[in-house]
Amino acid sequence: MKGIEVLPVEGIPEVRTGDDLAEILLDRAGSALRSGDVLVVTHKVVSKAEGRLVDLRAVEPSPLAKGFAAEHGKDPRQVEVVLRESRRIVRMDRGIIISETRHGFVCANAGVDASNVPGGHTVCLLPLEPDTSAAELRDALAARIGVEVAVIISDSFGRAWRQGITNVAIGVAGMMPLTDYRGERDPHGYPLEASVLAVADELAAASELVMGKTDSVPAALIKNYPYRRGPGSGRDLIMEPGRDLFR
Repeated sequence: MKGIEVLPVEGIPEVRTGDDLAEILLDRAGSALRSGDVLVVTHKVVSKAEGRLVDLRAVEPSPLAKGFAAEHGKDPRQVEVVLRESRRIVRMDRGIIISETRHGFVCANAGVDASNVPGGHTVCLLPLEPDTSAAELRDALAARIGVEVAVIISDSFGRAWRQGITNVAIGVAGMMPLTDYRGERDPHGYPLEASVLAVADELAAASELVMGKTDSVPAALIKNYPYRRGPGSGRDLIMEPGRDLFR
């Protein structure tokens, strides 16, 4: 029987700005890392290490932020940070802002989040370049212990038509994030015309099962998954505007 393993990387301390994230991960998972593994890391620890934190006490909210916050019982400073991190506002309704980030991700609150961030007045932003962050982490692991792993940086997104959130890949290095079955035939001989699997998203979602939201486990190791190696990126997963029926 074939299968994959999804293992939590436990014991990671609170990550702070300037920390060597590769060294921290190696300290907790280095002995288990093998070439061909997939390392999934939450964007939160990447952003913390990169200093992508905002002290709300230094934020002056705009009139738009103040009005929306007052109407929906929100912190106007956090609303202002969301607006600043947004390239385009898709919808503002019922206290929720759906926006397109500078990266091209369409998500709630432009990825701005106060959960799992110490201090009480601090919010965490998405990494500036998640693909670059993933590549740098992958390169650091290869240089230090000689393993060639794929790295996925994940975040939790909601989905149209579906309840709940799930992890998705926002940064990818060392693997092709999509597997294209178009042109092949199913077991009954029918041609596959629209079967493109977002395997990086599926691996990110699987990792959440061992990370949890309250367990302080910001990384997971996936073994025995036969991903296709290559110069893939998280941007490959973004639907181009011409094919996006919801813009």
